[in-house]
Amino acid sequence: MVDHLPNLGREAEMLQALGLSSMDDLFSDIPESIKRVGPLDLPPPQTEEEIWTEAQRLLSANVPINSRPNFLGAGLYENFVPSMVAAMATRGEFLTAYTPYQPEVSQGMLQALWEFQTMISELVALPVSNVSVYDASTAAAEALTCATRVNNRKAEQKNVVYVTKWLPEHRLSVIENYTAGGSIEIRTLDWNNEGMIDLVAAESAVGSCAVYVEQPNPFGIIDENLPKLKQIIGENCALIVGVNATSLGLLEAPGNWGADIVVGEGQPFGIGATAGGPIYGLFACTDKYLRQMPGRIVGQTIDDRGNDAFTLTLSTREQHIRRHKATSNICSNETLIALMGSMHMALLGPIGLERLALRNAASCQVARNGVLSIKGVELLYPNSSSYNEFTVVLPGSAKSALSHLDSLGVTGGLALEDTTLQASEKWLHITATDQTTEDDVVALVEGLKSWISSFAQEVEA
Repeated sequence: MVDHLPNLGREAEMLQALGLSSMDDLFSDIPESIKRVGPLDLPPPQTEEEIWTEAQRLLSANVPINSRPNFLGAGLYENFVPSMVAAMATRGEFLTAYTPYQPEVSQGMLQALWEFQTMISELVALPVSNVSVYDASTAAAEALTCATRVNNRKAEQKNVVYVTKWLPEHRLSVIENYTAGGSIEIRTLDWNNEGMIDLVAAESAVGSCAVYVEQPNPFGIIDENLPKLKQIIGENCALIVGVNATSLGLLEAPGNWGADIVVGEGQPFGIGATAGGPIYGLFACTDKYLRQMPGRIVGQTIDDRGNDAFTLTLSTREQHIRRHKATSNICSNETLIALMGSMHMALLGPIGLERLALRNAASCQVARNGVLSIKGVELLYPNSSSYNEFTVVLPGSAKSALSHLDSLGVTGGLALEDTTLQASEKWLHITATDQTTEDDVVALVEGLKSWISSFAQEVEA
């Protein structure tokens, strides 16, 4: 321990204890080129009126997705959310509630979150759900680290996990960040020529800790090979399935065909795209992974009078238990947003959920038929089935097509070149939801036709 130095200021005392002579020495590792020298180049102070005027100018540069035909999705979806959700979520007891550490004063919120867990468990057909994590990407990454902790002891391929091919860069990046600290090796499962998991190649994952796949897959394809995957990889390898949550109103729940952990983006239930956030991630699992799952779980019990009661249980966060036994650093989950999701699901009910899924699938089919009727446009995997999004191959740059469509007032989709490693510049990802109208599809089709016509003229020239 360093003796106290009464004649020095605290800053000087700490510097001397570190063997440094100045604050510049303390930050000497920072390159000079990125250090700020002198005051920031900021405008002079503004009045409240001036700030509001400037804020309105900046906000007007945004184009609300529901103000024009929109075919952008790939993870965040524009589904109809009943007005009742916002009306209920903005009630004071929900809107201002914080993490319910004190169960005696938080029974309402705790019960609502327990209901959320119950609905997610029923939706994915697994016995346990937490009260959400940050988003689908953190859920996928947490699932892989959770599965490694559980299965590594029996694994032949120690610290090895497999992920499906063509994962979006943002999801793969989060997975890589989470697994790096645990020295977990990520390998890739290839697809067959129909855009589905190659079951022969999947045999290479036998003996590993986990396999992560998505249903529908990153190109919007319903992978009919996935129900056979668990039988191949075995009981000591976790099958982790990332889902499009609304698709489960139509597709078989992953828990019924072998999934050990199901993750996904909850955003389609309860909220709009909201400029990318806040959103919430789903996480459910079998009993085997319960004590290693991340986040918080609300449990049901009885109080000292024999009445039903609810409390946080199995919170594996480092602030709740001894740090060396924590299984995750997930902190405040998206409680209010997840609660909005449970309100939406409760309002839908089983029949409403099925109807929502059918509307998404039908809109996708109408858009797909329209786009594929255009000469020069082909489906990336011609024999595949889609849920509410699909990927086409254009005769030219997808970015060029999107720019042309934007000039016509249509948000035409996503150029996969920007989001997916090794994707072709010609791949365009198109999403249709329950909010897509026939007029929207006509605008997209006519816009693509006019772009292809101008593109052909440029090629000839």
